[in-house]
Amino acid sequence: MTILQAPVHTRANSQIRYHQVVIVGGGAAGTTVAAQLLNRRKKLDIAIIEPSDKHYYQPGWTLVGGGVFKIEQTVQAEIDCIPRGVTWIKDYVVTLDPDHNAVITREGLQVQYEYLVLCPGIQIDWRLIKGLKEAIGKGGVTSNYSKDYAPYTWETIQTFKGGTAIFTYPATPIKCGGAPQKIMYLADDVFKCKSGVGVQTTVLFCTAGAKMFGVPEYSAMLEQVVDRRRIDVRFKHNLKEIKADTQEAVFDVTTDEGIEEVSIHYDMIHVAPPMSAPDFIKESPLAVQAGPKKGWVDVDQDTLRHNRYPNVFSLGDASSLPTSKTAAAVRGQAPVMAENLLAVMSSNALTGKYDGYTCCPLVTGYNSVIMAEFNYNNQPDPSFPLDPTKERYSMWLAKLYVLPWLYWNRMLKGKPFEASFFRRFKRDKKQRSSG
Repeated sequence: MTILQAPVHTRANSQIRYHQVVIVGGGAAGTTVAAQLLNRRKKLDIAIIEPSDKHYYQPGWTLVGGGVFKIEQTVQAEIDCIPRGVTWIKDYVVTLDPDHNAVITREGLQVQYEYLVLCPGIQIDWRLIKGLKEAIGKGGVTSNYSKDYAPYTWETIQTFKGGTAIFTYPATPIKCGGAPQKIMYLADDVFKCKSGVGVQTTVLFCTAGAKMFGVPEYSAMLEQVVDRRRIDVRFKHNLKEIKADTQEAVFDVTTDEGIEEVSIHYDMIHVAPPMSAPDFIKESPLAVQAGPKKGWVDVDQDTLRHNRYPNVFSLGDASSLPTSKTAAAVRGQAPVMAENLLAVMSSNALTGKYDGYTCCPLVTGYNSVIMAEFNYNNQPDPSFPLDPTKERYSMWLAKLYVLPWLYWNRMLKGKPFEASFFRRFKRDKKQRSSG
């Protein structure tokens, strides 16, 4: 274990440390909210507990799988991302003890806090699909949901000789729900326009869901995309096994009569694996204890404050917030959470309200993107004065160049996005008219 950056406050026991604010997770959410807190109150004593020494721009992995980016373009050193003045505890969290305001790490360090922010990201449960962990990374089995396999996705697409290409979507919440479709459309472009194998290829989208996307307006547009491309969509197909020796994907298919098992031959398969909150979250008192949100951090969807522990907040993928798990969602959550945490510190009322805003740039091919922005009501909530359901080349350019720059240079530094001007203007106008 290594302690880096700012000096650490210690108590008598060297294995006990204290910080005013402890943030679990140094990814997009943890780094952004730490920066926002310090931008508002510079003398805060903040520690981030994060085991990785590399910080990845994960939205770029679709473009790695599509041959547009190299994996090296999506990574920076973690120490260069953590805000100056924040203590970095390079370790894994294994236990949360909110009744004693403490976090326990793998190395046995007890980190005590006044306020806790939970944003450790999401856990990928590879082994919930039988045979996947053994098969992935070879034989045409791949996934953009790991930096280790995204480059292999592009290799697989380039060398594909025709046959059946399957793209899956699981029955669990996942980060970036549009990603399984994005790489499918890029692969279909390669098959039809570049490699020339399209005429002897069947592309299947096998999803555990019952529709293309959760927001009706965007779902309708995606239905047009798959129809235009003649992609075979199989709804209510949940992947449960990969048989690499016979190149079979085994699905549980929900029918009116119940669940039946179906095997489909593949020549390549891109898997979106099942995901869940990290185990140390699921096993803690801070998780939702029952119901469909069981295991995720139990927070109020408006304030991001814990429903039972008033000095605990959560944002990002591990939270129970009923919105898509994307970096853009964090962009909307972080300022609300920072405002409310500082209000709690000052014994003030919580005035920050998160409306569920998130964004999923739906890549529908090389040179086209639907910039799907929406809120808790599953209604389009565009940042730009344009029809958000349309495929646009300008949004493809934004996906390639603008969004990565904003992530590294604005979001992680806790600075506002100028593009949100249009949304703020629209809401201010609506408030004035309703007043």
